[in-house]
Amino acid sequence: MKYSGIGGQAVMEGVMMRNGKKYAVAVRKPDNDIAVEVKNTRDINDIWHRIPIVRGMVSFIDSLVIGLSTLMASAAYFEDDEEPIDRSQLSDEDRRKLERREKAEMGGTLFFSFVMALAIFFAMPYFISLLLVRYISSSAVLALIEGIIRIAIFIGYIALISRMDDIKRTFMYHGAEHKCINCVETGLPLTVDNVRISTRFHKRCGTSFIFIVFIISVFVFMFISFDNIWLKLIARLLLIPVIAGISFEFIRLAGNSDSGIVNIFSKPGLWLQRLTVMEPDDEMIEVGIASVEAVFDWRDFQEKNKEFF
Repeated sequence: MKYSGIGGQAVMEGVMMRNGKKYAVAVRKPDNDIAVEVKNTRDINDIWHRIPIVRGMVSFIDSLVIGLSTLMASAAYFEDDEEPIDRSQLSDEDRRKLERREKAEMGGTLFFSFVMALAIFFAMPYFISLLLVRYISSSAVLALIEGIIRIAIFIGYIALISRMDDIKRTFMYHGAEHKCINCVETGLPLTVDNVRISTRFHKRCGTSFIFIVFIISVFVFMFISFDNIWLKLIARLLLIPVIAGISFEFIRLAGNSDSGIVNIFSKPGLWLQRLTVMEPDDEMIEVGIASVEAVFDWRDFQEKNKEFF
């Protein structure tokens, strides 16, 4: 399989695909048409993306910002209480005010979501593990137990929300995203029929990334030796960007390697994708294809790399 460099995520009734400094959001609107919006963002070939670990930290932040903005953009097509705002009819000043308000709302939502994620997936497992201090003296064993609790909470959370109809559809669009990328990277023409037969699992998936973050955090947290429980917690939180950077390097390696060892370490993340990546229907696949073609010339890619297929 040849790495294409494209990546994406599912959004509400749609798919976001990113290639270089461009990303596209394709959404199946209520009238059944497909809306496609293309925007520019940080160039993934800039200086920060050339430094190992640092590029993972930068990509992690970029993904959070772009992910939230695309989710909000896709949700705007399904707002029942308000008429969509026609920006072309606004004055420059009103347009700037609207953009500032949207950025403030996005920033607030991102901050709240990030704090909640830290509380649920990092602080809570840590404090639960502290209940065992009187029985276990080894900090390494406690860090291992904390990691197991963290993974259990995450899997339980995913299993719970996957029962919701809206989330289930989002996970189906997640499947459309993966299958489109796999179709391109295995050398098949990007058609509905070919996408349908492509696998829905991918080693560069965000689900695998989060799982790797949790695994690596176990080993990193084993070396935190503060006696004060609050200093230990603060150190854990401050190390999250570093752990994200290390995890990014592994996911990057996994996406470019067919090594047996790398494949073995990728297996747990691929297994977890069975909860977050579902088989899409043909209409969802069409949305995924529209998103890919808005930012990526898959024909040119396959022609230049046909010896790999």
